[in-house]
Amino acid sequence: MNRFEFATAQRIVFGRGVVSELEALCSEWGSKVLLVTGSDPNRFAVLPQATRLAVSGEPKISDVERGAALAKTAEVVVAVGGGSVIDAGKAIAAMATQPRDLMRYIEVIGEGKALDAAPLPFIAVPTTAGTGAEATRNAVIASETHRVKASLRHTSMLPRVALIDPALARGVPPAVTAASGMDALTQCLEAFVCSRAQPMTDALCVDGIQRAVRSLEKAFHQGDDLDAREDIALCALYSGMALANAGLGAVHGFAAPIGGMFDAPHGAVCAALLAPVWAKNARRVVHREKFDRVDAMLGGDAVAFLRRMTQRLGIPKLQTWAIQESDLDEIARKAAAASSMKANPVALGHDELIAILREAL
Repeated sequence: MNRFEFATAQRIVFGRGVVSELEALCSEWGSKVLLVTGSDPNRFAVLPQATRLAVSGEPKISDVERGAALAKTAEVVVAVGGGSVIDAGKAIAAMATQPRDLMRYIEVIGEGKALDAAPLPFIAVPTTAGTGAEATRNAVIASETHRVKASLRHTSMLPRVALIDPALARGVPPAVTAASGMDALTQCLEAFVCSRAQPMTDALCVDGIQRAVRSLEKAFHQGDDLDAREDIALCALYSGMALANAGLGAVHGFAAPIGGMFDAPHGAVCAALLAPVWAKNARRVVHREKFDRVDAMLGGDAVAFLRRMTQRLGIPKLQTWAIQESDLDEIARKAAAASSMKANPVALGHDELIAILREAL
């Protein structure tokens, strides 16, 4: 067995109603709180005395810079929202204490240097179940100038507390439930078969896959079913823990450039690509043990299962986001250089990448 490491949020609090514990948790670090939310800062009535910052859509460099300036006087940063909001809060907490600007630390478009100082204490409170950002050590940030998304990454960026209340997702629209839940399933599947998988992440992935299989469609159709919401929240948490310690694969290799080039939601992009990528990997992979195990968990034929689920959940094709045939070459070239692609279980050539994109188009 190869050497491996495992790191996750310092403390995980999971359960229905645990959001009521948020104020007490914040008080462990002080009373000056910066609360990062989605575009509607009043959606969740939490921490009324906090300074609020609303972030619309996926976080951009300007959002992080604006938030870091606000956080200079804060003692703790809290993010309540979906994966994009949590990434914004995570990046803001990190950059609030750094002596240099963001371009020194961000990957791909910057220098990718390690953080010079520890971030402010950060509490993640997810309201959707998808990216698992509450358990990851990176924040994905969009650069409009470079038309790409890149990560700010450091072990110290793992949240001090991941506070996961499945009941917060009851009001999530079905389309968001579908896309975010498929992203969580994708992350469990990719981390399970990626080249850096290890025993601890394998265990999390298997349980996460099983929970998504039994509950994702139920949560989609019956949004108030808390048993189903609990399953998907755990799947998302496990997926974040797994990807942070193992890696991902080609689906997320594609998602990074697509998210930078187009106004396309991350979860929906991953959902559209999952079946085509899995089919290509399954045909090419030599050591089939894990792929056979996924087949068994997904009714005997994983590709057929994923294609049916994509259709039943109403996952839109990539062309919905204005992606055209003429864009595929650039997407494929950028995807080949993405960090997630390096952990894919097989090396995919340019023509294979184009074929995957064309099927998802």
